[in-house]
Amino acid sequence: MGSKMRDLNQLIIKFNYEQNFRDDDFYVSKSNKHIFSLLNKWPKWEKNFLNISGEKFSGKTHLINIFLKKFNGIKLDSNSINNVDLEKIKSFQNIVLEDLNNKIDEKLIYTLFNIIDLNNKFIIVTSSKPIVEINFLLNDLKSRTKNFLLHHIQKPDDDLIFALILKNLSDRQISLDKKLVDYIIKRIDRSYGKIFDFIYKIDELSLKKKKSIDFKIIKDVLGE
Repeated sequence: MGSKMRDLNQLIIKFNYEQNFRDDDFYVSKSNKHIFSLLNKWPKWEKNFLNISGEKFSGKTHLINIFLKKFNGIKLDSNSINNVDLEKIKSFQNIVLEDLNNKIDEKLIYTLFNIIDLNNKFIIVTSSKPIVEINFLLNDLKSRTKNFLLHHIQKPDDDLIFALILKNLSDRQISLDKKLVDYIIKRIDRSYGKIFDFIYKIDELSLKKKKSIDFKIIKDVLGE
């Protein structure tokens, strides 16, 4: 299978597709319902500091966009926060910091957290792993992370995998028979990244072969 797929990206003319990102495209399942419910209870949270962690493609950004559309606020990116005047964020009740990692300016993040605390604001921090597990060097920042509510998006269950496959194929204007989707669910790795990669590959292979997605294409991508 490896030889079949190795140079696939170079063999196919790329077709852009529009990725729908509406509120009603977010599928609530056992994997994420706890955080979806909490976000909708704002501002009735136990703490003003919330950390949403989960692997790439697990829906963190989608959840944040839904939250900000409903409750308003400002979204900051960890990679560009150095360019932000932190004093100006005081005018916002909700602050979102996306993709926190240990490569940021720790003193700056600590200052941000202090501003949130002193001004009774709310902050949502997203990260690939729980914020308390990020290896910060600044002890004061490490201590501050203990004030966060921690919510981790779990690996996708069958219902969510089914929804993710249908939604992402629909974005590409592709429909798939339920028996094919059921076949995929039983065999695919339970990883958001692997699911998105799989969808990309079956779409590309379908284009290359100039035929609709069938069991043969699915098996080729699965390596069966």
